[in-house]
Amino acid sequence: MSSPEGNPLRPEHFRRHDESPDDQFYAQPRLVTHIDDRAIAAATAFYGDVFPADGHILDLCSSWVSHLPKDATYASVTGLGMNQAELSANPVLTRRVVQDLNVNPTLPFKDAEFDGAVITVSVQYLTRAPEVFAEVGRCLKPGAPFVITYSNRCFPTKAVLIWQSIGNREHADLIGLYLRLAEKFGPSRAYDLTPQPAGSSDPLFAVVGNRMI
Repeated sequence: MSSPEGNPLRPEHFRRHDESPDDQFYAQPRLVTHIDDRAIAAATAFYGDVFPADGHILDLCSSWVSHLPKDATYASVTGLGMNQAELSANPVLTRRVVQDLNVNPTLPFKDAEFDGAVITVSVQYLTRAPEVFAEVGRCLKPGAPFVITYSNRCFPTKAVLIWQSIGNREHADLIGLYLRLAEKFGPSRAYDLTPQPAGSSDPLFAVVGNRMI
């Protein structure tokens, strides 16, 4: 992908404390959730509002649970993640792909294949985020939403350094920058989905970009 003018990102921003191959780190299945139940419920409700209930959905950085509404009748849910056992344990998925996006950000899907895409509390691990976002844009239908949710939780050895050097508000700006650099999305929108009262659950935020028409 060509580098648009005004790109402030540098290779050092995407270094990690642990630069060993990611497939080694994720080789052991982790059948746990990374945010608490109230934050999960907030994410699920938001996804229910944003994604068409009969659409084809792409779940990137997927695992054994997708946090999509259980009563939705999606035409398909494609999960792309790092661990086959985790993906196999996810009953929502209709298609499962194991791929390390930090090694190969090219998605094995057709142009305009999906009605929506999501990354749930995992964007901080992407070392080639603008490239991945550009690929998501290619695979989305015109106008389709790309939702990125995040919290303050992470594996600190694997999260990129730029993510760990900034706070929650700046994380929204960083994701917005990824969307802009992808050159496939309209203006991004940021949401605070944190359950209230503040401090009663894990914080949760979302950034949404729609595929340009």
